[in-house]
Amino acid sequence: MKNASSTSEFAEQGSLKMRIALYQPDIPQNTGTIVRLAACLDVPVEIIGPAGFDASDRGFRRAGLDYIKQGQITRHVSFAAFEKDLELNNRRLILLSSAAEKAYTRFEFSPSDCLLFGRESAGVPEEIHGKADVRLTIPMVAGLRSLNLAVSVAMVVGEALRQIDGFPAGNVE
Repeated sequence: MKNASSTSEFAEQGSLKMRIALYQPDIPQNTGTIVRLAACLDVPVEIIGPAGFDASDRGFRRAGLDYIKQGQITRHVSFAAFEKDLELNNRRLILLSSAAEKAYTRFEFSPSDCLLFGRESAGVPEEIHGKADVRLTIPMVAGLRSLNLAVSVAMVVGEALRQIDGFPAGNVE
């Protein structure tokens, strides 16, 4: 796992790959599931701290995350540090939020997008909503609050990769 303390380290990771960003994640099991998904789909993960749990390599191992070695994970100590990397790599910040009004299924993703998902308990602060280039939501039945974070990430990343023909070749024709 990498800790992003400088923007040059982030730039060396391949600037055109779509990325998943987790804002101060609360639940290690969700983060572990997302890292596993990302490793299997070859999508880097950005973890924006502070996390609500021990997000060190040791902490992930305790959560049973055996995909950590295959995953491409960068930790950011703050949103400001993460934001510098976005600017350096000229990425669109796509915020997924239950407060957004545009469906992710009606959006055209690009290979360099960074898909930002908020905390399980509180989403992201309003100030970060204002920094997003685009805000998207997952259409749901009225009156229901939200989906599990890992499920939400899987749905949106799957659609984004489908649109940009970004799935790894793997064992399929």
